[in-house]
Amino acid sequence: MKVALVVHVSGQDPSVKEEKSSRQTRRSLLVNVHFLQKVLEDNLNEALKTLKLSSADSASDSVEGCLDCLLKALAQNNAEASEKIQEMGALPLLPSLLSTQSPCTPKVANIIAEVAKNEFMRSPCVEAGLIPPLVQLLNSKDQEVLLQTGRALGNICYDSHEGRRAVDEAGGAQIVAELIKSMAHNCEPANGKLLTVFCGMLMNYSNDNDSLQAQLINMGVIPTLVKLLGIHSENTALTEMCLIAFGNLAELESSKEQFAATNIAEELVRLFRKQVEHEKKEMIFEVLAPLAENDVIKLQLVEAGLVECLLEVVAQTVDSDREEDVAQLKTASDLMVLLLLGDESMQKLFEGGKGSVFQRVLSWVPSNNHQLQLAGALAIANFARNDGNCIHMVDTGIVQKLLELLDRHVEEGNVTVQHAALSALRNLAIPVVNKSKMLAAGVSDVVLKFLQSEMPPVQFKLLGTLRMLIDTQADAADQLGTNVKLVERLVEWCEAKDHAGVMGESNRLLSALIRHSKSKDVVRTVIQSGGVKHLVTMATSEHMIMQNEALVALGLIAALDLDAAEKDFVGANLVQVLHKLLSDERSAPEIKYNSMILICAVMGSEPLHKEVQSLAFIDVVSKLRSHENKTVAHQASLTEQRLTAQS
Repeated sequence: MKVALVVHVSGQDPSVKEEKSSRQTRRSLLVNVHFLQKVLEDNLNEALKTLKLSSADSASDSVEGCLDCLLKALAQNNAEASEKIQEMGALPLLPSLLSTQSPCTPKVANIIAEVAKNEFMRSPCVEAGLIPPLVQLLNSKDQEVLLQTGRALGNICYDSHEGRRAVDEAGGAQIVAELIKSMAHNCEPANGKLLTVFCGMLMNYSNDNDSLQAQLINMGVIPTLVKLLGIHSENTALTEMCLIAFGNLAELESSKEQFAATNIAEELVRLFRKQVEHEKKEMIFEVLAPLAENDVIKLQLVEAGLVECLLEVVAQTVDSDREEDVAQLKTASDLMVLLLLGDESMQKLFEGGKGSVFQRVLSWVPSNNHQLQLAGALAIANFARNDGNCIHMVDTGIVQKLLELLDRHVEEGNVTVQHAALSALRNLAIPVVNKSKMLAAGVSDVVLKFLQSEMPPVQFKLLGTLRMLIDTQADAADQLGTNVKLVERLVEWCEAKDHAGVMGESNRLLSALIRHSKSKDVVRTVIQSGGVKHLVTMATSEHMIMQNEALVALGLIAALDLDAAEKDFVGANLVQVLHKLLSDERSAPEIKYNSMILICAVMGSEPLHKEVQSLAFIDVVSKLRSHENKTVAHQASLTEQRLTAQS
């Protein structure tokens, strides 16, 4: 209603007249709204009564008038009108009106679609038997019938187990999948709208339901949807619906093979390049992340030029404080790291260490942005997955960049950056030729700055990095092995039962310090710090490699300083442990061999010698003389002789 302008013709203040007029207008509007609501309610009641009487004749004008009234009421207040339709028992009348020959059919399907927008109406729609006739309508040639039917089925399926089950039993998903496939090449606007509705219906049908998603995958919907993305790239609504469907389906491992057989990588990268809005890019990212977990698709995405797009996003957002830009920077850099997890995609981007992408990623490490520092360090760790790459990177000064990065994060630093940088150093330290270079660069000194960290992920990588560095490096093992603070911290972590990884790595580093240094000073430091009992426990590990490392280290302790270790050996029940290892048929040949070496080494200790005699080791050892492994059999003969001579 228009409000008339008040013209000032008397001495009265015009604002008073305007206020009075405004109150009258509001009152008039309220009266009109209530009147309209009453009329609509009366009309709805009348229409539902008429529908009950006339539903047998779907062609009658009275039925069509009733349907128009229902649609009007639903448009005015959907929830109230839906409740009224349910109360009046109108839903069971609708199946008979869903006929391909009836002119009322599109309106009936539209009413069902509107009603099913309400969660409380979806189960009643199923119970009223609406699904089978709706599915039958999918065979219609009438576009309006198909459109409203697709909407109705999609809305009934939304977050409804009953709706999905009913559509599944009626074979609705299969028909819709075939319709989408047959309509894919038609680019008319009306067809695009219908495809969008059908894609939405399949999405609602399968959302958060692995078995129904697997069913769609088996129907071959993935190649069809990828085709739609290419043919209808200008149709925003349809491409968005395809992206949402991809996001759902890509979570299933079984979908990856089908996606890899399409040109999904090219289509997504092409679509990404066209986007300027943050939300649209985010939608594509949500599809790319699960797809990029597959190594074949990783390579396809790299070849399609995704990396260049990601680098551009990083460049555009790195200096921004806007929340959406910070989020996009993280997503782009995380996805970049994910692409490097594939061997082929990683090697393609490395390009012998001369690749432009590799160089750009390296420039992230000295950045002031924590997210880029993290992504840069993780990228180096991923590039450092073969000896050739590691050697090249160490020779070109990457270690120094990582050490400078770690130095920036010693005091109250970012834990994820610390973890990533240590991971990169650990990987770079694996090739033998790199170890001495990295030690000379001061890697161990910087790593030791994190010895007081209370964060298990950092502790774990710190231990792994030191263990890799000292492998075959006697001087470094000697220097670190006599570092009392380090050894005491290792002994402390050997008891970290809540963090199995840290506990295991601590034991392995303790053993490695002894094995690689072969130093009496290191052995004495380990004994004085209380490390012997942990090495004895390590010998009982379920991992054969750890058992063996422990036995070799214990053998060196016995050989280099048996007197100092004697008390700890007795306290840790070393002899009983060795008896069990030799008696166990499942023990590997190396374990049996090193156990016998250790038995011989401890015979010089009187209390240990007595324990060996009391456990009748000769019986166990004599059986091993016929062992299939010649080295074990030979050592059994030598051990038996030693035991006999000292019995």
